[in-house]
Amino acid sequence: MTHGDAPLADPDVFRAAIGRLPAGVAVVALRWRDVDHAMTASAVASVSLDPPLVLFCVHEDARFREALDAVDGWGLSVLADTAGPVADWLASPGRPAVGQLGRVPHTPGPLTGAPLVDDAAAWFECRTAAVHRAGDHDIVVGEVLSATQGPAAAGGLVHLRGRLRPVR
Repeated sequence: MTHGDAPLADPDVFRAAIGRLPAGVAVVALRWRDVDHAMTASAVASVSLDPPLVLFCVHEDARFREALDAVDGWGLSVLADTAGPVADWLASPGRPAVGQLGRVPHTPGPLTGAPLVDDAAAWFECRTAAVHRAGDHDIVVGEVLSATQGPAAAGGLVHLRGRLRPVR
């Protein structure tokens, strides 16, 4: 029996089921046209150690996606367990395009100039290596130019069942 003709899962049922998969929460950010752009991402993964590669997924219609076409370098901040308000803010639809990091303490990355969120457990500066279309999202693969760990006591932030949860 083939599955080629089987109908696809209902999107609402799929969302509820996949929401049971705990996912680390990060902020992906870049600087384009003298403006900082950032988004919360929970679809983030390590791809390879040699060469070091990471990926994240971004909706094809997101403002951030347009900026990625113009800028190769970006930063990935793995949020600490205390950064729930940062994750919520940068995931909120309709936030202003200009000044969205005005309320988020951050530091420009030394290699890319991309904003790196201060309240993080780890930081990566990356250069886009490939972009792959997958449904209504793009999978962005980045070469890791630098990787830095935050404070040893920092926990992480996990997205589970539609909520952010601190983990230590």
